[in-house]
Order: sequence, then C-alpha cells, then structure tokens
Amino acid sequence: MATWKNSKLKMAALGLAVAMAIGAIGCGGGAKKEEPKKWTKANVGIVQLVEHAALDAANKGFVEGLARKGYKEGENITYDRQNAQADQSNLQNIANRFVNNKVDLICAIATPAAQTVANATSTIPIVGTAITDYEAAKLVKSNTKPGTNVTGTTDMNPVAAQLDLLLKIKPGIKTVGTIYTSSEVNSQIQINILKKAAAEKNVKVVEATVSSVNDIQQAARSLVGKCEGLYIPTDNILASAMPTLVMITDEAKLPVLCGEENMVAAGGTATLGVNYYELGLVTGEMAADILAGKAKPQEMAIQSQKKFTPVINKKVADKIGLKIADDLYKGATVIR
Repeated sequence: MATWKNSKLKMAALGLAVAMAIGAIGCGGGAKKEEPKKWTKANVGIVQLVEHAALDAANKGFVEGLARKGYKEGENITYDRQNAQADQSNLQNIANRFVNNKVDLICAIATPAAQTVANATSTIPIVGTAITDYEAAKLVKSNTKPGTNVTGTTDMNPVAAQLDLLLKIKPGIKTVGTIYTSSEVNSQIQINILKKAAAEKNVKVVEATVSSVNDIQQAARSLVGKCEGLYIPTDNILASAMPTLVMITDEAKLPVLCGEENMVAAGGTATLGVNYYELGLVTGEMAADILAGKAKPQEMAIQSQKKFTPVINKKVADKIGLKIADDLYKGATVIR
C-alpha cells in the first residue's frame, strides 16, 4: 500500500513538472529577448546610387568607420562594392545580388538606394547614409526608434541657416531660384523647408525641376532673369553635374548656395553644409556595432551632424563679381 501511494505521488509530481515546463515554454519563452547575432568575419554589400564627390566621401568614411572598430578589409571583412549609376534597374539588380549572395549587412548610400534594398529584404541589417529623412522615405517607423532592419545617418542640412548665408553673401535678394530632381524625396523635403524659411523672410522662391542630367542647363536658363541667387539642395543628380549647372549660373553672375561642401568645390559659391566623410564614418561605426552583436538596427536611432562650418569658394565669387563681406570669411573654409 505504501509503495502504491509513493508511486502515485511520484506520478503526480512528474505531471506537475511537465505542466510547469510546458507553461514556461508557452509564456516565458516568448517573452525572452533575442540576443543580437555576432559576426567575427563579415561579408558586406555597399550600394551607391551614383558617383559624385559627396557619396564617394560617405563610402570611404563607412569603410574607415568599420576599420576603426576592428573590421578591416582583407582580414575579417569583405566588401561587394556596387554603383547603380543613378539607374533604378541597376539598383534592383544590385539589391537582388546582395540578397541572393546572403551578405551579412548592406550599406545603402542615398535615399533611392536604401529604398530599393529595404524593399528587397526585411531581415538583412541595412545601414544608410546620405539620406535626408528615413521616416519620410518610409524606411523606418520612427527616426528615434526605427523598428525595422534599417538605421544609419541623415544628411539633413540646415536649410534655413543656409538661406540666411545666401542672403548675407548677396544682401537685397528678393527672389531665390532652386533646381532639384522631382523624383528625389530628399530634395523635395529640403525645398519645402526652403519655402517655409523664405516665406518668413518675405523672399520668393521660383522652382525648376529635372529628371536627369540632360535637363539641368535648360532648367538653369529658365531661372536666369527671374532670381538673384540659387539654392541647390543635396540632390544627387545636381551634385553629379555641378559643372553643367555653373556654366549657366557663372555667365549670369548668379551666386549658388549649395547643400554641401563638395558641390561648392565643384563650382558652387558657398554652403553651411554636411561633411559626408564624417557621416560615413559614423555609419561605419554603427555597422560595426551591429556586426559585433552590440546593437540591432531596430533599436538604433538615426544619427546626424551637429555642427556645420561655412565653406566659401572665393574663386567663384571673384569670377562672378560678387563682393563678400570680410566677416563672413572668419571661421570659414575658403576655396581659392
């Protein structure tokens, strides 16, 4: 009798243990936080929208940022570098290539590149750079907490402060012209900010849009005589063809305030702009943290540049007969 009771008690205890184990799997298991994956060696795909100085600088900075955190090419990281040459079909092919090759992480340089790779994969970590607004481009749920496989750095430039600089460089401007690519979300965002800032200063904005490099000269000519200066955002088509634009603006003696410093070096007049190498550097460091298992893109806030330095192309100013006040050169990077 005692043996039977002991056996019964043992069976009951076993059943209770099994039930508790099942309950733990059903309740506790689902709530357990998944640890980030770690890569000691990594295969990284880099897709750049188009070749121009700003995006090239971001690309270099990205690789250097990873190297500074221990991921060095030829040792423990391999890069598949691709340039889409501003062609959407090329972007799609590159995105498919990265997914099919099962790269460990993707770096997307410029908004259209990020949008294409984000549409191609929701599992491979993506870090972007040279992207103006991740939320507006529908790459993340929030710029402070992405909630997707995408994170990175923004090249949102201080548009209102840049307009102020243009008005100081050439006092008395009543109308500002602008040219941008109609299909680039990042450019549309900047122009909307420009319009708001200009309205607050009683300055009129006249627009011209392009869809390719071939439209730039016609767009520039359409603004000659209608404005006293131009504002060009960090637009990839315009940035890749600044010499084409300034052929017209130099002849018309129009100052060109650009979204970033490489555009100024390529013939623009001035900027209070973004340093793309530094942005790329931060992006690379973010990528390194993901690969090291220290962070997940879903939880990494979008990073941005905090300080901006004036850049003035004195050579261009002299060429178009623009007299810039001496105090504006103080603290500025001057191209002579």
